[in-house]
Amino acid sequence: MALLALALAGTGLFAVVPKPQHHETRHEIERLEEAFRAAMLHADATSLSTLLADDYIGITASGRLQTKDDLISDLRSGKVHFTILDISDRKVRFYGATALVTCRAEIEGTTSEGEVSGSFRYTRVYVRQPGGAWKIVSFEASPVRTSDERK
Repeated sequence: MALLALALAGTGLFAVVPKPQHHETRHEIERLEEAFRAAMLHADATSLSTLLADDYIGITASGRLQTKDDLISDLRSGKVHFTILDISDRKVRFYGATALVTCRAEIEGTTSEGEVSGSFRYTRVYVRQPGGAWKIVSFEASPVRTSDERK
């Protein structure tokens, strides 16, 4: 029996299928999240442009749709400027060539809609492009409601 197992192992029938290397990919997504945060804090439209897919669509906390061009234009013009963008409770999940990031953000700054501050939850979606680079394709933010606001 042992000889049969050795013979079959040589044919690849007992080959171990490697598990996806999400640990390294998770670090890559976390690095991209930090690059996004830095680009927003430093009004770095060039870096932001490389992170966003051309067909990027964001949904702001007020429900406004925002394209890649909208966000980059607002950042360049100063309509979007953050002085605080602190991230916590980050979770990264993978679904094939898609990474889903959820976080809590404490922010202060201005957007094209005016002054903004407070706690928000957001979801950001990355898709691995054919060349292997990850690009942000979608974003949606919602304000965190306190227990008093729910009543």
